[in-house]
Amino acid sequence: MEDVCKTVNIIPFDYAISVIGGKWKMHILFWLWKKPVMRYSEIKKALGAVTHKILSDKLKELENDGLINRVEYPQIPPKVEYSLSEKGKALMPILHEICKWGHENIPNDYKK
Repeated sequence: MEDVCKTVNIIPFDYAISVIGGKWKMHILFWLWKKPVMRYSEIKKALGAVTHKILSDKLKELENDGLINRVEYPQIPPKVEYSLSEKGKALMPILHEICKWGHENIPNDYKK
């Protein structure tokens, strides 16, 4: 087993998990997949239990990693919209497969 660990390149997997890992990032990407442009308040409402700080942090991380676009409109009150970037859209086939797997394997008594 030790030889396998030396020959397997974990770096791409590690990078991918660092970009999409955690409780909220995939949820944010899911909602931006289903509704291509969303304002902060819409994302907050869709996610429900997320705190403002966590949501703000995760949106910044996703933007810094190039998965989402943030457009700020210079008006009063300020208007900010989020959408998937091309890099983020490239993840959607993977997200679709995760959703498909969930549909096929969800227990009858599963509750969110």
